[in-house]
Amino acid sequence: MLQPLVRALIDAELPVLARHGITMWGYVVLNGLRDAPQSTQAALAEKIGADKTRIIATLDDLQAAGLISREPDPGDRRARLLSITAAGDRVRRAVQGEIQRNEERLLAELTAAERKAFLSAAQRLSSLPVARILS
Repeated sequence: MLQPLVRALIDAELPVLARHGITMWGYVVLNGLRDAPQSTQAALAEKIGADKTRIIATLDDLQAAGLISREPDPGDRRARLLSITAAGDRVRRAVQGEIQRNEERLLAELTAAERKAFLSAAQRLSSLPVARILS
């Protein structure tokens, strides 16, 4: 039941991401770094639900674009600390704003009561642990 809606929302987000020169995973990474001033690659991967080796290309692209920085971890020279840059935060906020405007437009199709119930249910289901969803 949700698949057509989710697919359409993703399709609506892709041009927004393209206009800002990032991928969906790039946007996920920028959001993952938003609340973590510095994060190791392993901690970020866990936070966003990605394999740490699979996001390397995304991190390379974001770093090359000046949207994140990678600095050696003083506590572990094998690790790098990732941080979102000011430019990265501007891109993240711009993309988020465009996505939210589209979501608001879509939610305007619902009555106030339907919107409240939908958002409440979506928030509750989104907060479930992944293991609970998969089981």
